[in-house]
Amino acid sequence: MSDAALLDHERVVYVGRRSVRVRVRPGTGDGPPLVLANGIGVPLEVLDPFVAALDPSIEVVRFDVPGVGGSPTPAVPHPYQLVAQLLGRVLDELGHDRVDVLGISWGGGLVQQFAFQNPRRCRRLVLVATATGSLMVPGRPAVLRHMLTPRRHRDPVYARRVAGDIYGGALRLDATGSPLQARAQGGSSRGYLYQLLGTAGWTSLPWLPFIRQRTLILAGDDDPIVPVVNARIMGCLLPNARVEIYPDGHLGLLTRAPELAASVATFLAEA
Repeated sequence: MSDAALLDHERVVYVGRRSVRVRVRPGTGDGPPLVLANGIGVPLEVLDPFVAALDPSIEVVRFDVPGVGGSPTPAVPHPYQLVAQLLGRVLDELGHDRVDVLGISWGGGLVQQFAFQNPRRCRRLVLVATATGSLMVPGRPAVLRHMLTPRRHRDPVYARRVAGDIYGGALRLDATGSPLQARAQGGSSRGYLYQLLGTAGWTSLPWLPFIRQRTLILAGDDDPIVPVVNARIMGCLLPNARVEIYPDGHLGLLTRAPELAASVATFLAEA
């Protein structure tokens, strides 16, 4: 396949009256596509470094959740269950019957929900810098307060000032050019609030043992938002999971993209 054929293809997928911005990178292999679910308040472009580092044989599907990037803000907050259902319908429109899924941070909760609702459709699950929702070991309150506002995505000066404290890892040493600032489109403040409200009270803790898909859990050893103990808890509860700890923070999927992309590709290729 030529390099030109591997360029991302962007489109808007319509599910009823709702439109969802989607970007697909074709793969050279014949395995199922990898669907990526992003963190709160950030559009699909943020994952560019990871996608660029990922094995080109893997087809990659990215999307903006409602209220982020190119997907319009809904009239009311959408809980994870509804967003997971919406994702399934988007995949129907794309013609994908069986997929692997990867979620980082907020997106990690979404893909847990998707895997639970779609045990046959979801082949494998990758959870990055995420936890079990409202029943988890939380970060420090001073850190979590920053998560209540999208300001860190919109104010570059503020973002650089707080990046090390919020995300830890490599950004403690150098927050210049933080990965979250390299984004083409933002989301509305209402969309950000709706993402928060849609997950209020949600937890996967009671039903994680019923997720039978093989799962890779990636967690940073210096993650102020999601302490690493949460990965170990999920690893104990998920029947077919393994945990890999990397030496970085909450955004390790971006700051250590080549290393973690290789880990994900290896996991997806395992027999």
